[in-house]
Amino acid sequence: MNKFDLEHLQSFVTAVEAGSITAAAPLRCISQSALSEQLRKLEMRTGQTLLIRAKSGVVPTLAGERLLTHARSLLEMADSAWQDLQGISLSGEVSIGITDYCRPDTTIDIMARLSRLYPHLRLRTRGGTSADIFAAWQRGELDLAIVMMIAGSGIHTNTGRAEVLFREPLQWVRGVDGAQKDTAAPVLLALLSESCTLHRVACQTLKNHHRHYAIRHIASGVRGLQEAITAGLGISCLNLSSMNPTNMSSPIELALPGLPEAEFVLYSRDFSDANKLRTCESFSQILLQMLRKK
Repeated sequence: MNKFDLEHLQSFVTAVEAGSITAAAPLRCISQSALSEQLRKLEMRTGQTLLIRAKSGVVPTLAGERLLTHARSLLEMADSAWQDLQGISLSGEVSIGITDYCRPDTTIDIMARLSRLYPHLRLRTRGGTSADIFAAWQRGELDLAIVMMIAGSGIHTNTGRAEVLFREPLQWVRGVDGAQKDTAAPVLLALLSESCTLHRVACQTLKNHHRHYAIRHIASGVRGLQEAITAGLGISCLNLSSMNPTNMSSPIELALPGLPEAEFVLYSRDFSDANKLRTCESFSQILLQMLRKK
């Protein structure tokens, strides 16, 4: 019987969206070798080469592009079937704030999938820095909030609940054509504003290791920062899923100090209204499931 393994399809979609097996493996919470084996089995099942593998990452072949469309539909149908069997039917309104660093290339796709799965649910979304998102959640302006913090720094909330979604390594990155090689020269940085967690981490890490630096460029958002890095405007500190392996590389020759891990935390409110509480709890669980699959 010809059939697909949904786990293999999810790994395939994640590898394509992440741009490399290295980036996809932690998103799937498996080793690189295990993910590679899943992709190999999928290619054996289809009898087709699905990915072109290179040092810069992976890109789908023509057969891979065709499968990608089918895979996304099959995974969405599987999610829909699971939710239906669980008796979950969401309606009403949910407001959610999401830090711009949270899977910037896939989060909007997840929101679109949720909208298709639950046509009677109205979503209000807000992007921004973790500090702004968390402050809005504390003021009661948001039902849910996804923020980034440094792993081990502690989760603080006087109201509601908090749950770690996933962790990712932080890495120094630059554009692939970056030319700074003088280890004695100040490290030229491209960052977001001073309120950004990764801005503070980058500067404090360099200070702690007595490395001189100069802030060369301040971007207004993650997308703008990615473009600035690609253009060679400076070295930056990014979480793994915000990196584009095709246009970015690690400045290994500068021997920059190691960086901590980042963790993404979902904050949810406690509501006195039973229907609102049930809707937000169900939405949170679905969101957790989808993000942890990626």
